Amino acid sequence: MDRREKLALYAYEYGGEWPQIARAIKEERQPMPFHIRERYLTVLDSEYPASLRRLRFPPWVIFYEGDISMLNRPMITIVGSRNMTARGETYTKKAASVLSTSHVLVSGLAKGVDACVHRTAMQNGNTIAVIGSGLGTHYPHINEQLYAEISKNDLILSEYPWYSGVQKYHFPWRNRILAALGKCVIVTQAEIASGTMLTVNEAISLSKDIWCFPYPFEAKEGSGCNHLISQGAGILYETAQLRDIAVAVSHNSCKLL
Repeated sequence: MDRREKLALYAYEYGGEWPQIARAIKEERQPMPFHIRERYLTVLDSEYPASLRRLRFPPWVIFYEGDISMLNRPMITIVGSRNMTARGETYTKKAASVLSTSHVLVSGLAKGVDACVHRTAMQNGNTIAVIGSGLGTHYPHINEQLYAEISKNDLILSEYPWYSGVQKYHFPWRNRILAALGKCVIVTQAEIASGTMLTVNEAISLSKDIWCFPYPFEAKEGSGCNHLISQGAGILYETAQLRDIAVAVSHNSCKLL
């Protein structure tokens, strides 16, 4: 048994839980035998994304369905609220339609903004979904068809083995992967207290640029966006900026002069 297979078996045995896998590695435990049904990358593989190695806790194993070569292309992460408003939908479709013509768009396959990102991206280009459960769990159920389409033509990633169900704490932990993969992060709708803000905080710790769409005064659904802008995030106010961001990402930067 090589080290790569051993890591995958640890992931199966310990449900993808990072600390338990780390402990098993340190103690050189003999892993239990499992039939691993999905394809995977490990932190030992040369194909493992360099962006994930920058994380304080890089996933030991990434299970996937779809075209893994998408990880070699320039990516932009777009995230936002599950309770997407009409304004949020307009912003999301605009950002995704412009950026997907040249870049792979990364989001979390949740309802609302995430689903809108994936659907819009697939009209013009490609998308990567990072989920917080095993690949055998299609959550939320409203995105069942979307899950099937992405797994067939694009890419779904998870650090949890096939059998892993939905655990609330998996989703904020998953957000570090969303933050790491994109060259920058665009927020189309967010309240101040939201999972989206956790993704943003992780991206900031990785020195990623954050771009937000502005919302009207005291609009609760966009209060997180306005707060981030007040703290120094870029404000998106015209389509030309999205095209400029696409060019900047191609040159390994999201910073605009």
